[in-house]
Amino acid sequence: QVHLAEPGGGLVQPGGSLRLSCAAFGSISGIYVMGWHRQASGKQRELVATITTVGSTKYAESVKGRFTISGDNAKNTVYLQMNSLKPEDTAVYYCNYYGGLEVWGQGTLVTVSS
Repeated sequence: QVHLAEPGGGLVQPGGSLRLSCAAFGSISGIYVMGWHRQASGKQRELVATITTVGSTKYAESVKGRFTISGDNAKNTVYLQMNSLKPEDTAVYYCNYYGGLEVWGQGTLVTVSS
């Protein structure tokens, strides 16, 4: 089994920054994809950013240039640096792991508001 720990989240003002982290524990595959999806109130869950163990990244158009995903393979941990945050970035952010099996984190709330 694989478990995800995703501290972080919170309240930030528009234009501010926040960093999320997500660590995977357990029977980790040698090759995997990790990242975040988010779900705003009343909307469907959408992909935010992902990264593979070889460093390939993918971003939603809405966050390109503002968010940066990075990973530490030795720690099985990924980070999402979120800059220039907007109110429309407010959502529950879910960490996701896919390495033969798919695992979701419990989600962390990010609120962008003045």
